[in-house]
Amino acid sequence: MLSIDTLGADPSYRPKLLLADDDEVSLMLIAVALRERGFDVVEAGSGERALQLLTERPVDAVVLDAMMPGRDGFETCRALRAMPGHERVPVLMLTGLDDNASISRAFDAGADDFFVKSHQWSLLAGRLHYLLRAAQTRQELERSKSKLARAQDLARMGSFDWRRSSTRNAGHFVLSPEGLRVFGLPPHGEMSLHRLLRMVPEDERHGLIEMLDEVVRTSSVVARDVSVTVVDGRQRIVHVEAEPEFNDSGYCVGYTGIVQDVTDRRVAEDRIRHLANFDALTGLPNRRQLMWRAERSLDAARRSGHQVALLMIDIDRFKVINDTLGHVAGDDLLIEVARRLRACVRHSDQVIEGTLESQGSRSHRTLEAVGRLGGDEFVALLPEVGGEADAERVAQRMLDATRDPIFVGGQECFVTASVGIALYPRDGATVADLMRNSDVAMYSVKSAGRNARALYTPHLAGRGREKLELESALHKAIERDELVLHYQPMIDVRAARMVGVEALMRWNRNGALVAPVDFIPLAEETGLIVPLSEWALREAARQAKAWQVSFGFSDPVAVNLPNRLFERSDLVEHIHQAASHYGVPHRAIKLEITETGLMRDLQNVIPSLHRLNEIGVEIAIDDFGTGYSSLAYLTTLPISEVKIDRSFVRDLGITPQSSAVVTAIIALARSLGLRVVAEGVENLRQMEVLHRLGCGVMQGYLFSRPIPPDDLEAWLKNTILPRRAPWIGQAGALDAAAEARANTLGR
Repeated sequence: MLSIDTLGADPSYRPKLLLADDDEVSLMLIAVALRERGFDVVEAGSGERALQLLTERPVDAVVLDAMMPGRDGFETCRALRAMPGHERVPVLMLTGLDDNASISRAFDAGADDFFVKSHQWSLLAGRLHYLLRAAQTRQELERSKSKLARAQDLARMGSFDWRRSSTRNAGHFVLSPEGLRVFGLPPHGEMSLHRLLRMVPEDERHGLIEMLDEVVRTSSVVARDVSVTVVDGRQRIVHVEAEPEFNDSGYCVGYTGIVQDVTDRRVAEDRIRHLANFDALTGLPNRRQLMWRAERSLDAARRSGHQVALLMIDIDRFKVINDTLGHVAGDDLLIEVARRLRACVRHSDQVIEGTLESQGSRSHRTLEAVGRLGGDEFVALLPEVGGEADAERVAQRMLDATRDPIFVGGQECFVTASVGIALYPRDGATVADLMRNSDVAMYSVKSAGRNARALYTPHLAGRGREKLELESALHKAIERDELVLHYQPMIDVRAARMVGVEALMRWNRNGALVAPVDFIPLAEETGLIVPLSEWALREAARQAKAWQVSFGFSDPVAVNLPNRLFERSDLVEHIHQAASHYGVPHRAIKLEITETGLMRDLQNVIPSLHRLNEIGVEIAIDDFGTGYSSLAYLTTLPISEVKIDRSFVRDLGITPQSSAVVTAIIALARSLGLRVVAEGVENLRQMEVLHRLGCGVMQGYLFSRPIPPDDLEAWLKNTILPRRAPWIGQAGALDAAAEARANTLGR
């Protein structure tokens, strides 16, 4: 067979010829002449011999004498063409007959060329070289065509040709075999333009025909995706591209182009578009899609003059459910809440492309949706409302929908939500304004107790800005040395002496003291309570050392710590470093934890309590009586002191219930071997009742307000040492009366 690579790359290559002629003289002369002119010739004396040699060796071309006895050149050529692998071998027919009938017969037999016998061997050699080059070109074209067909198959692509008709019919339409496969037809099937159009869905067909009429009328380029139902019933998307062809007169005579099955690409694009615009967990529009819809809604509202509402929805106490039942249950809860919220509006999942003007004057209504911003936070966009009443109605519908029980993690959960509402243009001219202000309104609901809705007002924004400013200033309070500790003495009233102090944090902001109630809750919320508490421990240790040097102070300083600090593994090390740095014993620091905080995270706190107890740090339970402590836990906790909450002390001597509670607390503490301290003692009546009930250690305004550290020594010198305070005399009288009663009973 013809070697294209060899012929093209090696000039010394001698083409292999098979020469068949029954005339031995002619056979010899032609063979010698062709060998001299660069050919490698194999000789055959008959047609039968030629066919036999072809089965034994490949050749680049065959030269046959037309007139041979037995099987002549015409029959030999026909037999050669029937042999596998020889369909394209170039065949030149030698004939002595220079007439059209012989030439036609040669071509009918499968010959590629003919040559009239003569002694002009150079002409024959040139004719053969031309025949070989033509065969090489044809083989290259066929290989390129095969590669193109393979590439088109892989790309699910084919070509077509459409010629205009002078009549009113659809013209002549031809699809390549690859194009036929795009539409589910076999390579040798037929496809008319009418049949192709019938594959297009009926609701799209009319618009496509109008578009094609316009394209043909204007001789413009076609580039469009078309939905079709192919022969086997599958729904596919076919991309069509075509360009017009013109004759010499500039008249459009037809179109040539390609068709390509782009269904998989479109599915992938739709999937990517969905992932970019919708939340993976709930399927709701995500922040990106919501912002886009909100921008379009405001554009429409500016043109039409109507209002837009944005609702910020946050699930109340979602973290409790997530932490208790696990993240899988939390995800299930979010999915169900999303479903319920979505049902409360005219939700649209469509990713709207292009301009809304092209879709009608009321097309902005299709932007309405509920989306998920992230976590447990959702947003409802209402692109057209009549006023705040419409928005509140939708918000109430959402609150009602979330209240029904939800079963997740094998447990029935009750969920509520907080909803903040902002309206365009009243509450903001941009999407960012509406998002911020609806968020402010939502957090006002959180602060007021949750499970409600609220409209944004400028007053709420002012409070929000104040909170933000306060938070920012609190971040800098430590580094600016604005925090101070004031100390309230704890008094043993029987001995009329101080037995310890409680450190109470104050914030010296711009020359004025900020009360703890105004910044401690914010510190808890933002997490700043941790660095503030660590500073308080260091400062208490430093102050204990300063008092020790100044006037021999050796009592413990009580520091209130949040329960989250007791959960930290480095708390013991932190206290050890503070005490060691200032040279005071560990017992110089006493830690107080509220009963409520203790019971909320008891299992996480207990290990730290034991480690602290081991190094000599005492633990006191603050606000005792308000946290519903379990007696079983109290018998095992490493605590040394309970502090009776001021709410029980306030009504002592007025209501018998308060005396009963205090009596029970004192009896319980004594049975467990714990000290008792009464907080909030403000008058002699309260002190007398406590003294009578057996509580000897107290603190409160009756003895001293929280005072700066520099004033403590002066207070001791002016109050305790000279025993001038009214409560000291009263306490002495109480002790004397008690002693007299005891003596009387003894007699």
